[in-house]
This record gives sequence, structure tokens and C-alpha cells, in this order.
Amino acid sequence: MNATLPNATVTATDAALKRVAAIIARDQDNNALRITVEGGGCSGFSYQFNLVNDQEDSDLVIEGHDGRILIDEMSLIYMGGSEIDFVDDLMGQSFQVKNPNAVASCGCGTSFSI
Repeated sequence: MNATLPNATVTATDAALKRVAAIIARDQDNNALRITVEGGGCSGFSYQFNLVNDQEDSDLVIEGHDGRILIDEMSLIYMGGSEIDFVDDLMGQSFQVKNPNAVASCGCGTSFSI
């Protein structure tokens, strides 16, 4: 990681990394899950999850259990200190970002405000 942002650390649980590994093992064209923060959504910002095969020099790379997650430098401004998790419960399966910077989020789980 080349990012020099304050609190630019983002972690991922074993469950998240194992799920990413399972997804990319079935995908011939991509080797990582990219998480970005974009303007929009019910609360002002939203997380986007995309399978990719490209990595930028400034990306934060989180690896483990054969899974790889990429976060771009701009998204780190909003995600610093976050934990990425994969949840499988009665409501369904989803990646969730536990972001200490978010002051509000909506029921969809992918939208937040700072």
C-alpha cells in the first residue's frame, strides 16, 4: 500500500476473505474484489462491490485465505478504520462494511453518511 492517509487501515474478517476466495476461484477473468465509495445512495455515499483483474499502485490490498480485496486511495478517505465482513444469516448473504466514520446508514446496508 502506498497510501499515506491518516487511519488508512481497513481490515477484513476471515469470513469475508474466504467468501472472496470462493467467488474468484469460480471466475476466470478476475482475481480480486474491489470496494469503492461513490456519491449517491439513500444516505449520501454508497459502497460498490466489483470483481476486477486490475490493481493500482496506490490501492490498499487486503489478502488472506486466497482472497484479495482492493480499496482505492480516494475510498480510503471515507473507509479508514473500517472492517469488511461477510454475513450469512436469516436476512441473506452479504458483504458488510463496519465503518466507524459513518454517522448514519440505511437499511440496505450499502449506503451511509459522514
